[in-house]
Amino acid sequence: MLETVEQQTGAAPQWCVLWLHGLGADGNDFAPIVPQLLNPEWPALRFVFPHAPLRQVTINGGMRMRAWYDIRSMSIDQRADEQGVRESIAQLEELIAHEGERGIPPSRIILAGFSQGGAIVLSAALRRQQAVGGVMALSTYLPLAAQTPTEATAAGRSTPIFMAHGQVDPVVTLALGERSRDALRAMGVPVQWHTYPMPHAVCPDEIDDIRQWLGQRFQG
Repeated sequence: MLETVEQQTGAAPQWCVLWLHGLGADGNDFAPIVPQLLNPEWPALRFVFPHAPLRQVTINGGMRMRAWYDIRSMSIDQRADEQGVRESIAQLEELIAHEGERGIPPSRIILAGFSQGGAIVLSAALRRQQAVGGVMALSTYLPLAAQTPTEATAAGRSTPIFMAHGQVDPVVTLALGERSRDALRAMGVPVQWHTYPMPHAVCPDEIDDIRQWLGQRFQG
């Protein structure tokens, strides 16, 4: 199972947020956001930030770095390494199962991811037989778009998704995020869409919107 960084906001957490980092980062990347994000009225939470495996990334000259999959081309139809995507989905499923062993079922797990991490949580959630509590897909896109409509389950299609994107993102363009949003909605997925005047990043207004969206999940 993947190594992780964990934070708990109280004893006996009732919910888990599994948060996947972007290319070249690691599980420590989003841990500092937790104090900014919390609402004291929320139930006790466990935040789990896994480290992606080290792998060679083609568009970075074959350099080894933490990545959820290889990026072979800047062309969207050739961007994601399918084998790597599916391996990372399987590794995420192991983490979901581990939370079940610790008393938190999928219905009380939020999958979150930034950039590459967002691509994995989208892909995983749509293919699950048992829905997770929600998905936060930040500055990302839907990989394996051609296969997804036939592989998505009824549970996956019903999963609430929060998508956020920078209006001037030079890494994952806004147009690509919008195309992914539209593809999800065409499958009947309930997507809440937000944009912000930022590059490939996270901003305070986005954190405020995430807090509101998470609060709605925890009331369910």
